[in-house]
Amino acid sequence: MEKEEISYLKADDNKIINETCIRWVKKIDQCLYVCNKYDGCAVGVTTHTICKSNNPDSYDKLNKHFEE
Repeated sequence: MEKEEISYLKADDNKIINETCIRWVKKIDQCLYVCNKYDGCAVGVTTHTICKSNNPDSYDKLNKHFEE
């Protein structure tokens, strides 16, 4: 049995986000707002921000879903 690898993203607020806990992502300009709360989030208030200029690897990994 293979062990599933847990993947993480680095957010701008010096936090790491477990990808399996993401509820939704909203893209505004060159930033992604990530909600990981079960009962929802307010954009810019209770979301985590991942901006291309601060964390390009994490941004690119999530942003590819907007380009499909």
